[in-house]
Amino acid sequence: MKATALRLDVTPAQVALAWILAVAPNTLLIPGTASLEHLEENVAAGRVVLDDEAMTALTAG
Repeated sequence: MKATALRLDVTPAQVALAWILAVAPNTLLIPGTASLEHLEENVAAGRVVLDDEAMTALTAG
């Protein structure tokens, strides 16, 4: 996941949230956070586009 995050220039948490949305778009994400910065990062995960390379890497484990 870290390699995918580096390649896409996002955080690993954003990759994880984007992956959940990609495989189950009807999922409501409610990640907890204690800071405005993390909230903004979490919201930005909805704009992360996981390409075929990312999806293959993430589903392969």
